[in-house]
This record gives sequence, structure tokens and C-alpha cells, in this order.
Amino acid sequence: MAQNIYDNPDFFAGYSQLPRQVHGLDGAPEWPAIRALLPDVARKRVADLGCGFGWASRWFREQGAASVTGFDLSQNMIERARADTSDPAIDYRIADLDMLDLPEAVFDLVYSALTFHYVADFDRLIRMIHKALTPGGDLVFTIEHPIFMAAAHPHWLLDEDGRKTWPVNRYSLEGERRTDWFAKGVLKHHRTLATTLNTLIGTGFVLHRVGEFAPTPAQIEAMPELAEELERPMMLLISARRA
Repeated sequence: MAQNIYDNPDFFAGYSQLPRQVHGLDGAPEWPAIRALLPDVARKRVADLGCGFGWASRWFREQGAASVTGFDLSQNMIERARADTSDPAIDYRIADLDMLDLPEAVFDLVYSALTFHYVADFDRLIRMIHKALTPGGDLVFTIEHPIFMAAAHPHWLLDEDGRKTWPVNRYSLEGERRTDWFAKGVLKHHRTLATTLNTLIGTGFVLHRVGEFAPTPAQIEAMPELAEELERPMMLLISARRA
């Protein structure tokens, strides 16, 4: 079973104050890049894995999706998503992605934002998603970039000009990584970029686009703290299709 850190009161209190949770998709700098990867969702059946507060689930319906099913391990997340949603075509369910088993060929799009790096058995998850998609169905997801996860964050170094540098530790050694982020010992699972892509290919997905998010000059001007994201890729964005 995955670590349910989002129901930790201290973690949830801090997480809820992030701009992306206060302002929704407009508070997520990577959202325009994600949106560019998404197919037309009109009349599509969508699964939102790690749906959180339901921001993306509601957006899919606004774009004409026939139905959206959001899954999240956290009771806190699901309760908030239900409280903020009045659309009967959106169904939120508590589920552990390490154990989730969806029916065959029931979704046209599976979407996930910054969740899969919490899943221990990525191969099982991707095989399950492939089975759950209709032929020609799409998988679009984001994860912490493997380089970001392997970096010695927050123990950065300074270069000769006094700028932060981000040393990468044990990149090729896959497995559990723990970090302190709103709470001690948050558990994530590190996989190399090659493992991530080859798992998709080996399962029968056709890669459509791969992105490594970096903020635009306009975003940095509006939020100067985003300049730090130019030092190393923070997020990996992937769009793939079931053949």
C-alpha cells in the first residue's frame, strides 16, 4: 500500500497553501504545457489518477468530457474534491494506485498529475492503464523528473558565481527516496528516464510527446522564484497512446 502522506495533518495544511491548490490550474506554471499534450476530450470518458482537489476533473467536464472518474488515496483530497464539485458526471473514489484494477477498455483518456512517482510498481500500473484504455486511447501524465528526484535537494551547492547548483546523487540506482516536504520522510520512488519510457514502450504504448518543463521568461517575470527551475528539470511530461 502506498504511503498516505496527504492525510497527515501537517502535510495537508502546508500542501493546501500551495499556489496550485489555492488558484487551481491557473496556479500551476506547467499547466499550459500539459494542456498542449491533451487530446480533444469532448465526449470522452476520463480517469483522473491522483485527482487531488479535482481541479483537472472539473476542467475535463468543462471541455465536454462525457464523464470523469477521479481516484485518490487521500480521504482529505476526496472530501475536498466532492465539496467543490456539483457535477453528477464526475465521480470521486478513494483508491490506492498500487492496488487499483480498472475494468478493461472503459476509458478514452487516463490523466495523472504528479502522482506516479508515489507508486512502487510502475510496470503493474502501466499495464493496468493500458488494459483500461480503449484502442487508440490516450495516457497523459506528469511526474517529478528523475533528475530532480535524484538531486541532493535541498542540499544544493554554490558555484563560483554564487549561484545554486544541483548535484545528482545515485541517478542509476532506482528505488525508494525519502524527502522532507511539509512532513518528515515523504516516500517517493525513483526511476530513470529510460525505465519510465521503456516501460511505456514495452507495454504497447506509442509515445506521442515527451516534455521537460521549464518556465517561460514571462512566467519568471511574474514569479521570479521560478528562475530556479531553469537549473534542472523539475517535471517530466509524457503523452502516449494505446495502439
